[in-house]
Order: sequence, then structure tokens, then C-alpha cells
Amino acid sequence: MGEGSTLTAMRGILSWSAYLPYRRLDRAEIAAFVGQGGGKGTRTVASYDEDSTTMAVEAARLARRNCDITPAQVLFATTTPAYADKTNATGVHAALGLPSPSAAFDIGMSPRSAVGALLLALDGQVPTLVVSADVRTGYAGSTEEAMQGDAAAAVVVGSDADGPVLAEFLGSASVTDEYIERWREPGDLRTKVWDERFSEVATLPLAVEAWNTALASAGITASDVALAAVAAPVQRVARGVAGKLDGVQVVDDLSSTVGIAGAAQPGLVLAALLERVEPGQVVALVSAADGADVLLFRATDAITDHRPVRTVAAQLAVGGSLPYGKFLAWRGVLPVEPPRRAEPQRVSATAAARNEAWKFAFVGSKERGTGVVHVPPARVSRDGEHTDEMDPAPLADKQGTIVTFTIDRLAYSPSPPIAFAVVDFDGGGRLPIELTDVDEAEVAIGMRVEMTFRRLFTADGIANYFWKGRPVRDG
Repeated sequence: MGEGSTLTAMRGILSWSAYLPYRRLDRAEIAAFVGQGGGKGTRTVASYDEDSTTMAVEAARLARRNCDITPAQVLFATTTPAYADKTNATGVHAALGLPSPSAAFDIGMSPRSAVGALLLALDGQVPTLVVSADVRTGYAGSTEEAMQGDAAAAVVVGSDADGPVLAEFLGSASVTDEYIERWREPGDLRTKVWDERFSEVATLPLAVEAWNTALASAGITASDVALAAVAAPVQRVARGVAGKLDGVQVVDDLSSTVGIAGAAQPGLVLAALLERVEPGQVVALVSAADGADVLLFRATDAITDHRPVRTVAAQLAVGGSLPYGKFLAWRGVLPVEPPRRAEPQRVSATAAARNEAWKFAFVGSKERGTGVVHVPPARVSRDGEHTDEMDPAPLADKQGTIVTFTIDRLAYSPSPPIAFAVVDFDGGGRLPIELTDVDEAEVAIGMRVEMTFRRLFTADGIANYFWKGRPVRDG
């Protein structure tokens, strides 16, 4: 879309957000444990009950809080999908409570697929939610394990007919070449790398070509670009590309605090970039993976009043530490004794389908006459006098207060013990829920909690998703 076009609607970013898991691993612990690897800084760690789908849901929920738009389609990119032979984006769609007429598609299994999804949305005609998420790991003591990180990002794309455009899309350029840089067979734990020096030599010329072509297509020069963000699978390539951007200031790629987040990396650094931009400034997202892609945006005046409800910096500030041994156990790298209880049976597909609004979107019911909220949803009123006189009561975005709790050391859990709490929700409704992202000693009566979409367990390859509570730690 050209800057001076008056015949077409302005198209660009209507909202965005990133999601960082609560737990952090200090890289210095790795070498002390296995005798190699590690390094400086930290990396984010998805909890035992998180996967790419749950993190994509969290990022999308944050993005939609700033944007009262129902997307016509959901595009989901990840290199670590929960399912093969099944669309993962439909789980995101269900958890967001989107209407059935909207579409949901998985887009590839590479970091570049996330950029491709964003480009498809920007070149499209309908409001689109682009989500990306990854859970990154590797062999114990490997560079991959230490330098990667877990994260998710979401971008709502549309036109000014859909809502205020916060960052107008000015243009893009893509350059492609085939070379073996890094690869992983489906199901493998380890991502293999040919040589970082080779990756740098192969990628830098492509990035420079894409950079120059994008500037020319948008009719601007490098001096017009206020800030840029660079996403690449390894730090060496990211820093090499940053040095080729004609002196443009490049924002932190978060590799020292979050790690390189796979398919989520382009969206993550784009979120960090947009959090800093001022109205009227031009910014660039440069992705260097299996080629190079450059996307240019101009911030509008509307961006001032539509910042994310939880910034990347705010989420980084509230992380909790995780011992390296626990990290290995969560990833399945270090087998530990499972709970001495019968493992749960696989979830019933038919029961889940019948209760989709409750199970995935956390929707209760509210009596029309009295306003009493029922969780789980009920058909009969509390006094037993009325049947099917209920309205939906969405609770996923409601906060609540713990009125009592228990620490259960006997129930089955991949990471015992389990903290169970009875929660009174703001506006009505009471429910016993499992807590997550909290240490046993933190739980207290009166604690404020919010809901988060998580995986209860996986049995027979089927992930049983539902909602848990977590402490409100910011805003």
C-alpha cells in the first residue's frame, strides 16, 4: 500500500501483544548441573501445563483487550504444535470464543511462517488475528537449550474501516534462497545447526537486498526509519543483520532475557518495537530466516491511546525463578518418578464438543431474573423455579478472590503438589479451581487471581485443555 493512496483504505496493525511465561531459568545453573553449556542471562520457560496453543491463547487475549474486533480468521504459526493431522488454530479459536463463521488455519512449522502469516493478513481484505508461539528446548547442556526461549505474540490486522489503525503498513520485500542452516526432524528434541558463520554469510546479503527493496517500494530512505527490530534464529545472524541497516537504531532482541523464541520471535520483537514508537515514526521489522523479509510501518496518532495492557517489559519484571532440574523434568529430558496415582484417562471428544463454550471459552450462565451466575453453566435456576432462562456469562476475563484453599499432595499432577482454591469471581460465581504459576508458600486467602488457559494433562495424545487461576501480579 503506498503512502499517498487515497483510493484504498489504510491497512495495518489494529492491536498487538506478546505473552511471556512466568518462569525464568538462570543460564548459569546449566553448567553447574551438567558440566557444560549455560551462559549469562535468563530464558523464559513455559510451565509444565503450557504449550504453543495455550500461550497463543494468552497472547491473543491480551491483544484483543485493546481491540473490540471479531476477526474473520485466525492464522497460527508454531514450530512446536500440540497436534499433527489436526488444526491447532481451532483450539485458539475456541478458547477466544470466536463465532463459528470465522476461519482458523495453521501456517507452517518454521519461524518464517510467522512472518508469512503476518504478510498474508496485511495483504488481505478482512480483519485477521495472527498468532505465533513456541516452546523451545534441546539436549541438556546444549546451546539451543540455553539460548532459546518460550514466548507467544499476537497481532490484529485490519483496515481503518475495522477500527483505529495504530501502525499503517507501508510496504514489504521478501528474498528467498535455499540453504541448509538449521533443521529438525518432526518429533526430535534437538535442532541441528550447520554452522553459525555459514548462516551469517548466507543470510546477510539476502537481508541487505530485502532491506533496500522494501525502502524503495515504500518510497523512503533509511534516514526515515526511526527504529528497527531484527528477528533471526541465532544471535550472531541477528547482530550481523542489525549492522547492515544503514545506521538505523535497532531495539533489543530480548535474547539475553527471553531467548530466541522460534516462530514467536518476529512477533515478540515487533511488539517490543511498537511499544517504543511515537506517532508519525516509521519502523521496520526485519526477519532473517530461510531468506529475509522486511516490513515497514508508520505509527499513527491512535497508537498513543492504544498501548498493550501488559507490555513486554512489565511481564519481564514479574518472572519467577525455576530450578534447572525442574526445567529438565518439565521438558521430559530428565525422567522423574510420576505420581503414585492412576494416570488420567483421555478426554471424551463428544463430551468436549457438547461443552465447548464452557471447556474452551470458560462461559458460565446467568439467570435472567436474578442475575445469579452459575459456574459451571446450569439450565435450572438456583431456586428451582425456572429452566433454560439463562444468558451466557463469560468469565475468562474476570478476576476473583480466593476464599479458601488446600495444597493437595495426593492427586495426580505432572508437577505436584497441586494448589486448589475456591474462588469468588467479581460479579458473581464461585468455583474450585486449580492454581498455576504460583509457589506453595505464596497462596493465601484473599489473594486476587485471574484466569489462564492451560493444559491439564495429555492422555493418548489428546491434550485436555481447561482454565486455571494464577495470581494477579501486575496492573
